[in-house]
Amino acid sequence: MKKRRVRRSMMAATTTIIGVASILLAGCTADSGGDDGGVAKISFAASTFGDPGRGPLLNQWLEEFNKSQSKVQVSAAAVPYPTFGQTVLTQMGSGQGPDLIRFDMPEFEAASDAGLIAPLDDLVDVSKYTLLKQPDQFVVHDGVRHGVIFEASNYAMFYNADLIPKPPTTYEQFVETAKSLTKGDVFGLAFRQTEAEEAGVWQDIFNYVYGFGGKWSDGKTLTINSPDNLKGLQAYKDLYDAKVIPKGADAATFRRMFAEGKVGMELNNGGYVTATRGQNAKLNFNVAPIPFPVRTQGAILAPVVINEASEEKEAAATFIRWTLEPANQVKLQEILGASSVATVTQRSAESLKKTPFLPVFDGLTESSLPQIVLGFEAKTPDIRKVVVQNVVAALQGQVDLKTALDRAQQQATELVG
Repeated sequence: MKKRRVRRSMMAATTTIIGVASILLAGCTADSGGDDGGVAKISFAASTFGDPGRGPLLNQWLEEFNKSQSKVQVSAAAVPYPTFGQTVLTQMGSGQGPDLIRFDMPEFEAASDAGLIAPLDDLVDVSKYTLLKQPDQFVVHDGVRHGVIFEASNYAMFYNADLIPKPPTTYEQFVETAKSLTKGDVFGLAFRQTEAEEAGVWQDIFNYVYGFGGKWSDGKTLTINSPDNLKGLQAYKDLYDAKVIPKGADAATFRRMFAEGKVGMELNNGGYVTATRGQNAKLNFNVAPIPFPVRTQGAILAPVVINEASEEKEAAATFIRWTLEPANQVKLQEILGASSVATVTQRSAESLKKTPFLPVFDGLTESSLPQIVLGFEAKTPDIRKVVVQNVVAALQGQVDLKTALDRAQQQATELVG
């Protein structure tokens, strides 16, 4: 494979970001030999290690790997989600960083394009496993495998079943339900709407764009300001203007509110199931497909990759191979909740009894898309920033939505041109 040049935007990070990254990922470079009898010490960075519901369980899962090995030991590096991509890409761009990384797709594509990810073809023989074809296709570029799916999580509508006995099945019902529930300190809906949560806003608006028949590109040309995109984002803005959400609340806050019964609905991915139960095991919530006109929604595709700068690539590959073993895949899926993993697994009768709506998530796999701009995958983080800045400006009344999308179209086109 011809190594691609590292993009300047990754290499030229600010001194502040580099300093923060160094602190957060201290000790994340590989360490072998010494007093440990040749044990390779590798690090695995993932924002989910800091998840209050899944984080402790994932750490226990890593310990199971460590107990099974005599020559490799892995440690977790938790980096906060809002800064994860920029922090880790900055480290990798300077030839440092963790050995293993769980990326979301936009950052994965950027890192892959920049040559920061080690090809896996000679390290992991995936032919030994039955991989899920729909998610897996997005981690192979020009016949070269750059990652293995760690988590594939479709978006659906979470709702409080005590507040909403019968879930809405149309957008009109969705709006009416949100309005009728909003009283006092209870809100009908919640979503991210600030620049501080740029990556999260992108995930949220993705569902509105695709759910109303829109798309960010036709594969060759950006279509940010298309009529269908405007329609979907107008629906998002209408809900913001209707005062049915806790404005200004970040995801951590309104998810806690959902767990406390103070938010009626939220569009989220399958990984949120475990996190919600972790905050309130007694919450009576359920899940249904997002009730938008078009059955297409976002999916969190999170590959695990090996840092090209890692000095312990074989040790890191040992961990990936262990991850793909059937028993470990089943255990990982149980930890992740309603998400899927890299391989085809069977939901147990026990898990279906505990979580009857698991088939809802599983049934959305074929209609879910990763939150990247098709045809401009590596540029997605740059396009995302432009789109979110302009959409938030429209929410705040600084400009009308059509003008904001026209401006985003122009700015993004200049970026990718």
